[in-house]
Amino acid sequence: MSAVPLLDVQGVHAHYGQSHVLHGASLSIKPGEGVGLLGRNGMGKTTLIRTVLGLMRATGGSVRMHGREITRDAPDRIARLGVGYVPEGRGIFPTLTVRENLVMAARPGVRGQRDWTLDRVLQLFPRLAERIGNCGAQLSGGEQQMLAIGRALMTNPDLVILDEATEGLAPLVVAEIWRTIGLIRSSGIASLVVDRNFRAVLAHTDKAVVLEKGKVVMQGSSAELAGNEDALHRVLGV
Repeated sequence: MSAVPLLDVQGVHAHYGQSHVLHGASLSIKPGEGVGLLGRNGMGKTTLIRTVLGLMRATGGSVRMHGREITRDAPDRIARLGVGYVPEGRGIFPTLTVRENLVMAARPGVRGQRDWTLDRVLQLFPRLAERIGNCGAQLSGGEQQMLAIGRALMTNPDLVILDEATEGLAPLVVAEIWRTIGLIRSSGIASLVVDRNFRAVLAHTDKAVVLEKGKVVMQGSSAELAGNEDALHRVLGV
């Protein structure tokens, strides 16, 4: 693995108006590494993701991708540096077909790689192949989540950020989404995973960071954190 982190977030602060949400949060992700981002609701997880993506301006600290400063970059420029995003709520286009939702996102990766094509995404998610001509609004919640993940993969990213990818889904679909997250990890794509099921997050990542009131209060290998459930329960309130 490269010594330079793929994503390096150092001492980031962020505000919503007068509300100070992130207080010097830091995390790093190596190429191909899976990282979990844990914390109770309102602790700053989504704010940190939005700051990384350029959707929210950091008020302090730095964000680097491939060693390049991106703290002030626009979201489209950050995406083209190899960041795929699966947002909470899925964010698919309801009036576009499955094919259109996927093809509109297709592009080579930062090194020109085209590993993820329409055919490969449809092989990963056969249910999308069956509904290739259906509009996004006609899909079930689970199918929409598959579509959101497939769309992110069509950008041939180096890093996929998944924000609450299993929220509100049936257990069988949840199992399929975690299987897919495992496949993404094994394919060499780095991932940043947010989910309420901390055990599942720790089982599918190499390391994890825990936020409390916008500060990193725990971090380490996922295996180590999984073995310290008492501390996790105190911080996560579960």
